[in-house]
Amino acid sequence: MKFFAFAAASVVALGTAFSAQAQQLRLSHQWSTADVRHKVAEMIAEEVEAADVGLSIRIFPSASLFSATEQYQPVSRGQLDMTVYPLSYAGGLRPEFNLTLMPGIVRNHDHAARLNKSEFMQRLEDLMAEDDIMVLVHGYLAGGFASKGDCITRPEHMEGRTVRAAGRGFEQMLAAAGASISSMASSEIYNGMQTGVLDAVNTSSSSFVSFRLYEQVDCYTPAGDIALWFMYQPLLMNKSTFEGLSQEQQEVLLAASARAEEWYLEQAKIDDERSVEVFSNNDVQIAEMTAEDFEAWRMLATESAYQDFLSQVPNGQELLDLAFSVE
Repeated sequence: MKFFAFAAASVVALGTAFSAQAQQLRLSHQWSTADVRHKVAEMIAEEVEAADVGLSIRIFPSASLFSATEQYQPVSRGQLDMTVYPLSYAGGLRPEFNLTLMPGIVRNHDHAARLNKSEFMQRLEDLMAEDDIMVLVHGYLAGGFASKGDCITRPEHMEGRTVRAAGRGFEQMLAAAGASISSMASSEIYNGMQTGVLDAVNTSSSSFVSFRLYEQVDCYTPAGDIALWFMYQPLLMNKSTFEGLSQEQQEVLLAASARAEEWYLEQAKIDDERSVEVFSNNDVQIAEMTAEDFEAWRMLATESAYQDFLSQVPNGQELLDLAFSVE
C-alpha cells in the first residue's frame, strides 16, 4: 500500500511539474513584428521565458489569431490571455474608453506618462476590472496626419477628403471639418490608400512606419513639439488568468512588464523622430503643425467630439475634469 501511495504521489507531482512547464499564455495583436508594440510583447515573453518559472508566452502578430478590433472581448471572456490593444477600439462596449483617443487631451509623451499614473487612469482601470481585464503595461503613442496631395495642418485642410481616423472622437472632429470618414483597422490603411478609398489618414507614428504608408502618401504632418493625436495602447491581460498564476510567476510577469513600460515610453518618443526620417528619406514632404493650428483643432473638437462624449457618458464631465487636472 505504501508503494502504491508513493507511486500515486509521484505521478501527481510529475503531472504538476509537467503542467507548470507546459503553461503557455497566448498574446494577440494586429501589428507586424517590426512594430514597437510587438517589441513590447516580445520583451516580456523573452524575460518570462528566461526566468524559468514554468510559464511562456506565445505571440500571434498581424491579427493572425483575432481580428484587430475584436480582441478586448476574447480577453474579457478568458478566450485570449493577453493583447496589446488600442483601448478606444472597445469604446462601443465602454464609451468611457473613447476618452483615451480624444483630440487635445494629451499634450506630449511626458504628460501621457503622468496621466497613466493618475486618478483618471485608475477610473478606467476600474472599468476594465469589471470586465475581468487588467493592465500590465501602460503606453500612449503619438501620431499625426498623412495625405495624398496637399498637406494637412488645419481643420480647413480636411474639406472634401476621405480620411481614416483612429477613434470616434477624431472621426467626429474631422467630419465637422468637412471630411468623409472611412473606418478601418490600422492594418487595412495601406490597401485603402493604394486603392484610392482613402486620400488621408490619421494614425500613430509607429503605424505610419510599420505599415509602410510612406509608399502611398505625398505629405506627412508628424507629432512634434505639438501633437494633437495621442492614443492609449496598453498591454492587457485577463485578470482571472493572472490571479491563477503562482506568486513567483506573477512577480516575474509584473517585473518584466514594468521594464517594458519604461522602454515603451522611451521608444514612443524615438518613433516620432524616426518616422520623420523615414518619410523624408522616401521623398515625402514634411509639414509642421503650429500652436495656432493646434488651438483651431481643439476648438473644433470641443464643439464636436467633446459634446458627443458628454452626451454618451453620464459621468463624462467628471472624467474630462480628471484628465485635464493632470498637468
